[in-house]
Amino acid sequence: MPNIDQIHYQRGAVQPVECIKAGWNLVRNQYWLYFGMCLVGLLIGGAVPMGILMGPMMCGLFLAFFNTRRGQPIEFGTLFKGFDFFGPSVIAALLHTLPIMAIVIPVYILFYAGFFVTIVMQGNNPNPGAFLGFILVMILVWVVVMLLILVISIAFTFTYPLIVDRGLPGFDAVKLSFKAGMANFWGLLGLMILSGLLGLAGFCALIVGVYFVFPITYSAVAAAYEQVFGLRNPNEPLTDLPPAPPSFT
Repeated sequence: MPNIDQIHYQRGAVQPVECIKAGWNLVRNQYWLYFGMCLVGLLIGGAVPMGILMGPMMCGLFLAFFNTRRGQPIEFGTLFKGFDFFGPSVIAALLHTLPIMAIVIPVYILFYAGFFVTIVMQGNNPNPGAFLGFILVMILVWVVVMLLILVISIAFTFTYPLIVDRGLPGFDAVKLSFKAGMANFWGLLGLMILSGLLGLAGFCALIVGVYFVFPITYSAVAAAYEQVFGLRNPNEPLTDLPPAPPSFT
């Protein structure tokens, strides 16, 4: 089993614009295949709560990205090879989902409880100022919640690529992804912003156009992974390889 302490990663290596370019170059020759894989993967992944199936679907996608990057052939069925990583990917998905639920659910309870208490305290003499104050407080709370979710998402960026490329167990992949994600926080934040803008442009263009950018945004994460960890030679054993400088074509 690979030792995560021996897997090196680069700090401050993620270049958001280059990742988007590399992501497009990666999928453009097989764009519609990747589009179908992303669409089906998201549909299957969302069919079961808690990310139970989303983990294997993400592993299947990254396996396809890495195979393409290595010049190996892929097919639609490559998506379902993500189930070869079912155990680690489910553990990783739960470790991702549960903290977010632990944050969001109490906030929802706080909102409805606070709304109810505010109405009761008003009685027959409603005070618009009290409602306004409650709404402003909840807006601030949700801003904090969204920032926390953003940090968690950045920390989990490399989890599934590490499971696929380095053969890590779920917990170890999460742990190493957290370290590498925080070491590349601003670059990954920039990548998330660019990906969000692409999604927004797709949504504004055709509403469903947001789905058409998924192959690019997911493959951009694969490119970011290569910038940070390097891509393992499949002929080498599952031990650490120093990350080579990425060369995107």
